[in-house]
Amino acid sequence: MRIVQLANLYSPVSGGLRTAVDELGRGYAKAGHERFLVLPGKGRARRETEHGTVMTVPGPSVAPGYRLVLDPRPVLRVLEEIRPDSVEVSDKATLTVAARWARRRGARSVLLSHERLDAILAPRVPGRIGLVRGADLWNRRLAGAFDTVVAASEFAAAEFRRIGAPSVALVPLGVDLLTFRPSPARAVSGPVRLVLLGRLSKEKKPGVAVAAVRLLLARGYDVRLDIVGDGVLGPALRRASAGLPVAFHGHLGGRSEVAALLAAADVVLAPCPVEAFGLAVLEALACGTPVVCADAGAAPELLAPGAGEAAPPTGAGFADAVERILARPAAEGRAAARARAERFPWSATVRGLLAVHGGGGD
Repeated sequence: MRIVQLANLYSPVSGGLRTAVDELGRGYAKAGHERFLVLPGKGRARRETEHGTVMTVPGPSVAPGYRLVLDPRPVLRVLEEIRPDSVEVSDKATLTVAARWARRRGARSVLLSHERLDAILAPRVPGRIGLVRGADLWNRRLAGAFDTVVAASEFAAAEFRRIGAPSVALVPLGVDLLTFRPSPARAVSGPVRLVLLGRLSKEKKPGVAVAAVRLLLARGYDVRLDIVGDGVLGPALRRASAGLPVAFHGHLGGRSEVAALLAAADVVLAPCPVEAFGLAVLEALACGTPVVCADAGAAPELLAPGAGEAAPPTGAGFADAVERILARPAAEGRAAARARAERFPWSATVRGLLAVHGGGGD
């Protein structure tokens, strides 16, 4: 089977979207399918890799490290050249025209819902009622255009089930269990190590982690927070954490570097209440590190007894949850976290998506 993956905003700093697209593409190629990845770039280009063909079409820069296809016509020309059996779209904007192309050519079309529109837009759009209505209208259009909408969590699927979308598949994402694994050399003494991993943007609520550190210090805990990621709130967070034991690492390109920090932590903090899946949460669990996540969004779906806590995304809520985790035997929490992550190998995600594409994933 010939599968084309289309993605906007795919870059070295795009986190979960890039990881998911790459892991799925590798899985498709390993299963013997022809895999093409089409992305926005400076211009038209093509290169062959061991995991398939990567092509770029013109897409201007819309933020540091991010490009977006504004004119979809070059994408449609690429599809005419490749003539795929199935098109997988990781975008809810300009690349969705590929669904109409697929329907005309008798190919399958699959939309990967990497975010929940109403949740992502809520902090930016006043008026909840109007927001939900607008999201529903757009999602009806998407659901009618694509053969299948794939959601990685019940939280992400809910906005499509709310409108009665005809075909919604639930396929959880996976985790690289070899890269993200417990560290045998992990230090057991010293300060309590907390890690925040993710983009420093408004919807991610990174300030919750800094507020939790301030409260834990006031309660007598010796804690240190490592922040991995960057974003528009970076300068404000640095000012807010002045004088606190908080280290900013920026974006780390190497997955092994990220895994080492997660494995060395005592608790990972994930305060974003609108995660459509929570890949960073799963990576932390794979490293054997318990997680405190927001009690909203998809992240709580990843937890299991002993593996972490879901808490209100406030400084007090997260500080209380960290205390509850620290009060339990560390070895039991780390074992529970790893055991939970082992239920989410990427191989299972690939099988699920291939079944959606019609490639005999099962």
